Amino acid sequence: MARAARSRTPRPDPPGRPRLRLPGPRRPGHRRRPADHDRSGASGRLRTALRRRPRPSRRTPPGGWLVPPARPYARTLGLVAVSLLGAWLGLLLLGGVRAPVGPMDTSMALRPSLTGGTRITVPPLGDLELDSHAAPVRLDVAVDRLDPVRSAELVDHPERFAGLQRQVTDDVLHGAAGLVAASCAAAAAGATALGLVVYRRPRRALAAGGLALALLTASGAAAYATWNPRSVLEPRFSGLLSSAPSVVGTARSIVSEFDVYQKELARLVTNVSKLYDTASTLPAYRPDPTTLRVLHVSDIHLNPAGWHLIASLVKQYRIDVIIDTGDTMDHGSAAENHFLDPAATLGAPYVWVRGNHDSRTTQRYLAGRRNVTVLDDGRVTRVAGLRIAGVGDPQFTPDRSVAPAGDPAERAAGGRLADALRTQRLAGTPVDIALAHNPVAAAQTDGLVPLALAGHLHQREVSTLPRGTRLMVEGTTGGGGLRAVQDAKPAPVEASVLYLDRTTRRLQAWDEITLGGLGLTRAEVSRHLARENQPGTPGATPSPSPSATPSGRPG
Repeated sequence: MARAARSRTPRPDPPGRPRLRLPGPRRPGHRRRPADHDRSGASGRLRTALRRRPRPSRRTPPGGWLVPPARPYARTLGLVAVSLLGAWLGLLLLGGVRAPVGPMDTSMALRPSLTGGTRITVPPLGDLELDSHAAPVRLDVAVDRLDPVRSAELVDHPERFAGLQRQVTDDVLHGAAGLVAASCAAAAAGATALGLVVYRRPRRALAAGGLALALLTASGAAAYATWNPRSVLEPRFSGLLSSAPSVVGTARSIVSEFDVYQKELARLVTNVSKLYDTASTLPAYRPDPTTLRVLHVSDIHLNPAGWHLIASLVKQYRIDVIIDTGDTMDHGSAAENHFLDPAATLGAPYVWVRGNHDSRTTQRYLAGRRNVTVLDDGRVTRVAGLRIAGVGDPQFTPDRSVAPAGDPAERAAGGRLADALRTQRLAGTPVDIALAHNPVAAAQTDGLVPLALAGHLHQREVSTLPRGTRLMVEGTTGGGGLRAVQDAKPAPVEASVLYLDRTTRRLQAWDEITLGGLGLTRAEVSRHLARENQPGTPGATPSPSPSATPSGRPG
């Protein structure tokens, strides 16, 4: 059967389907556009759509969604971090300068610090630290060497000593100006270099350098705003320099003869060669006969090294009276009594009050020692021109058969001491120093005495009570005794030298001596000046200190 002939008529394209055109013969003079330019063709539309389709981002995850750009504050924090790290590296590598100061060659540098201040290093003697300013930068000054030429000129021409102080001042200012310029350049360069490494874009790197320069400028402004010229009066010595705390002079000479002290600083600069030869003979003031020196110790806890330390301090500082605020023993047994024998041979009168580790047996034995005065129940004694009253601790904690009475017993003992002080004041013989082992008891004397001393806490604390009495709590002069081997970190050995005016018998200054504990070799002497404090009016009833520490703490 014959197949039907196909119709030659083209079928219409279905709706929505692109129409295909077959290539045909060209007409003369006609130039056909390429298929991709034919907007009506399927191929043209497909290629146009492909060209208009956005290219996928490099940050596009497999799912196809785009990661949102970093938030502005995150970028800012990153820039600040890069600026700080770069500035620190720049100061560390490029920020130092060398400057002559008088006959010495020194190195000066700025270092990042949370506390600020100034550190002067005199190798191999040790360091001298000053709380000169509060800013996130510290000034480090190192004495490199003594220039033989300039030193010889001073020796050959003694008349130049008169202008040495001005020369030293000018040299320090000139060196500080050079240090500021070098530090700014180093900080900006370090931050810029680190910014190039991190961002690899010059604009961001320059922004990091500018920010570092701005931060350093702000730190300098903070240092200038918080500059403390009195910090030179309260230095902290460490290393071998701690063996010569008298370099800053006595309390009275610091307060009333500051011009002499300035000359002594210049004298110290010109005698560095002598310091290298004999570290223990630093230039110092002559002893002031009107200054009373009181050595405050506490909580020896059967450590025989405590006696050696006390004897050394008595000789070095020419102590007038030693005050021990208790816990000399550990268990208060009669077998321990001979440990107390060195108290009579320390070279100065020894005044003692009972602690919670000292028994009545301990007290009776010590009361029979020569050159020793035991105070209890508000008894008053006069030693080296000072009127001192004290009360023993009412609790004996090593006795496990007796339950500790806690702070109420301490307040009651302090009340008895306060009554004795009030009686003395009414009689016209006011007391200068009140003693108690526990700070809770000592706080009851607030307003009745200028100065109260205590111990018990095994850490040094100095405060002014609400009615004007200064309460000084000493640390442990025995380094915690045998219990030091039980702790992960040994307690430091602490004692204080108090300078009192002989006429007014008021505290003028004090030196805090701190030695490293068991197995440590650190030594530090810190000078503090007392601001005038006026206790309350006669007959005022003392109130408990709000910061009084419970008697159950160390001691």
